[in-house]
Amino acid sequence: IAEARGLPRAQIALAWVLQKPGVTAPIIGATKPHHLADAIAALSVTLSADEIATLEANYLPHAPAGH
Repeated sequence: IAEARGLPRAQIALAWVLQKPGVTAPIIGATKPHHLADAIAALSVTLSADEIATLEANYLPHAPAGH
């Protein structure tokens, strides 16, 4: 999906997280300036239902863990 759109994989991954219900503030790792630039750019990426289905095809959700 990233290659087809000409975007970094990090932007696609963050766009996917941002489109999940209940996610308001994903935690990102921005140790380099381009990491922050990718994160900001991901805010303008909207994935189609087909793209989301492709990304989630092999995803196995897990119940939250912790306290």
